Amino acid sequence: MQSTEESLKCAAEASGQWTKLADKLTFAFSNVEVLASSFTQTSERLKQECPIDKHQAKKAFEIMQECPPELLSAVAKLLKKLLRSMCSMEKDSLPLKHLNVFIILFQCPLFIAEDRQHQGFSLLQELCEAIASLETSIQDRLIHHLVEPSLSENMMDVDDDSFSPSLMIHSKEQYADKVRSILNIFQNFISKRLIASNNRSMSTETATATSNIVDHAVIHGTKCIAALYRYNELHKYIPYTDFYNETVNEELEIKEDFPNFKDRKGFSFCDYPFLLNPAVKADVLKVESVFQMRHELQDAFFRALFQGVNSPYLVLEIRRDHIISDTLLQLEEKSIHDLKKQLRVQFLGEEGVDEGGVQKEFFQLIVREIFDPKYGMFTFNEESRLCWFTPNPVLDEINIREYKLVGLLLGLAVYNSVILDLHFPLVLYKKLMGVEDIHLSDLKQLDPSLGRGLERLLSFDGDTESEYDRTFQVDLNSFDNIYTYDLKPMGSKIQLTNLNSQEFVELYVKFILTTSVERQFEAFKEGFQLVCSDSAIKIFRPEEVEKLICGSSDLDFAALEAATVYDGGWTRESDIIRYFWEIVHSFTYEEKKKLLFFATGSDRAPIGGLGKLQFVIAKNGGDSDRLPTSHTCYNVLLLCEYSSKEKLRERLLTSISNSEGFGMI
Repeated sequence: MQSTEESLKCAAEASGQWTKLADKLTFAFSNVEVLASSFTQTSERLKQECPIDKHQAKKAFEIMQECPPELLSAVAKLLKKLLRSMCSMEKDSLPLKHLNVFIILFQCPLFIAEDRQHQGFSLLQELCEAIASLETSIQDRLIHHLVEPSLSENMMDVDDDSFSPSLMIHSKEQYADKVRSILNIFQNFISKRLIASNNRSMSTETATATSNIVDHAVIHGTKCIAALYRYNELHKYIPYTDFYNETVNEELEIKEDFPNFKDRKGFSFCDYPFLLNPAVKADVLKVESVFQMRHELQDAFFRALFQGVNSPYLVLEIRRDHIISDTLLQLEEKSIHDLKKQLRVQFLGEEGVDEGGVQKEFFQLIVREIFDPKYGMFTFNEESRLCWFTPNPVLDEINIREYKLVGLLLGLAVYNSVILDLHFPLVLYKKLMGVEDIHLSDLKQLDPSLGRGLERLLSFDGDTESEYDRTFQVDLNSFDNIYTYDLKPMGSKIQLTNLNSQEFVELYVKFILTTSVERQFEAFKEGFQLVCSDSAIKIFRPEEVEKLICGSSDLDFAALEAATVYDGGWTRESDIIRYFWEIVHSFTYEEKKKLLFFATGSDRAPIGGLGKLQFVIAKNGGDSDRLPTSHTCYNVLLLCEYSSKEKLRERLLTSISNSEGFGMI
């Protein structure tokens, strides 16, 4: 049987004039040392950024693509064999020089293409496997070299003597383009593998819909994207949303994938959450919560056999005029197991079984009460319309309990899939998720005027010491009392100057967002983690946690219309339904918010948009003067068969303008 090298030579000879080139290609692509030493930079300065002259490599591969297909196919076989040999090497024994092989091969579109025309030449499967086998630090180095933009053609003869640092300066857009280019290669690879894998699974009775989990090529490709994601997190070249993979989000079987993640068994996309969009992550969290609730329900029934009455639910019996004190006292008596039960709220003296609607109103009322200025727990910034913890140097134990309650309520809302009307800056969710990357921009979001003032200080080109005349101290106004703090030890004796203004700003930001409210936030976080520690919330980014908790103010009613289902005799073609949507689409933004609140108990869209809302419009009898009503617990709007469009509009506006309080029906 012919060897690959012999096949290569035969293919070249058959083409007539490629014999010498075939010999050289055989020599270069069958030996890792030779290939790794090809196309190296001539300038020592350039080698520091990337050891390979990528421009020259690209030119060489452009010429090589003119070769006969048989020759190219033989080269691809050689390279696959070479890459497999690299995979078999021990992780810690791979010479750094061998990274050059990956850099070189990525300069040839033929070897990294996944289209059908060039599929026979693609090395992506072998490349992904080899890269995935590298140590994390080596992967990071490789990604840096792959992303570094190539120098222009007119710089190919630059030597060290004539080298200027300015020659190596690239714009952020150039880096962004390279990151996107590499990301698209990996994303397309795993998408096509997933689709092909799932198509195969559908053609066999014994395979499951998650056969992609055992497709090692998908696993390797995902690990390559993970390396690129780490690099991008350091440099922020492209938005994190670019890493979402549409195919993964569409094909993912959460009930199969999530247990692998939870039990640390095998591969799970939840271990690579940058691929998952917020809507899918919210579904993962909901699956986990439902599973936990069922477990607690079964456990409660089992314990009731031996210990007597034991409620299978977390029941809160609340007086409306004592909502905070009643909630605080009752939640403090509950165990962790109780908190993981499904929530049921009963307002004393009122009828109604809580199927979701009462708890929505409960959260709305208690959040509104907690953030009332009379309690002084949170400070509201008029300019940003955002809240922050009120600094209080004399915080007592009662205050700590209250902040813990707020955090616990936040956790319970997440656990029970309730959207809250909260107005915190992103930095709160960063701190909740343990992200230390807090900057002046975070303070500026909370307090724009203060943020702009600190920016002016950083850009001031005069004599800072004489112009500002201040030390490393800050005055804090708390409940009409002024407290003075050193931003660093002996801060009162350290003068603000041009040289230390950056340090001053960093310490100022840290003081406002962390130091001055440390006890308040830690109590808040402790309450939140009582419910959410070790949960799937850890797969969320801070930005996604904010959307999960607060929903979205982007109300796409066209998406809601497309997702709505009808009951009781209504259909999409019914006159009253056509009138309804014509009226709704003509509403102002505020009227749409009121309608959404009336029908669902929240005026914000769930994570993923209004298209994710399970919204129902049901028939409630013939023509009548009765107002439209709703079951907010089930997101059901009930409409009579009003005699005219004008009557429907009048009745609907009356209802949504007077929808405060649960129990419209």
